[in-house]
Amino acid sequence: MKKYNITVNGTSYEVEVEEINEAGTTEVKSSVQTQTNSKPAPKKVVEKAVKKETPKAPVAESVSSGGTTVEAPMPGVILDIKVNVGDEVQAGDVILILEAMKMENEITAPASGKVSAIHASKGNNVGSGDVLISLN
Repeated sequence: MKKYNITVNGTSYEVEVEEINEAGTTEVKSSVQTQTNSKPAPKKVVEKAVKKETPKAPVAESVSSGGTTVEAPMPGVILDIKVNVGDEVQAGDVILILEAMKMENEITAPASGKVSAIHASKGNNVGSGDVLISLN
């Protein structure tokens, strides 16, 4: 039986390996013990590029005073729109489904009102803060 010390990513392992017997079979037995090296392995430094978002230009809308807009809370894809222009909605009603990061998110009406405009359509990619629906 031979003993070897192997270091992988700063962790030292003591390994015992049994030699091949005279019959030529390749029977190998091993046992592993872990020892923590006194000095840690050097850490890989990964630099991430930081994307600075440019401010979005205000969206021109024909929402009368007292109107409410529903904005995308995150970037994603519109899977379904549950309302039509002219529909009355109550606060908390599901008005559309937004897929983001493989999750279906129900977007609800923030206030009661009448749907005055729909600014997105099924299958559209939207960004965070994009206006989706206008309520009056």
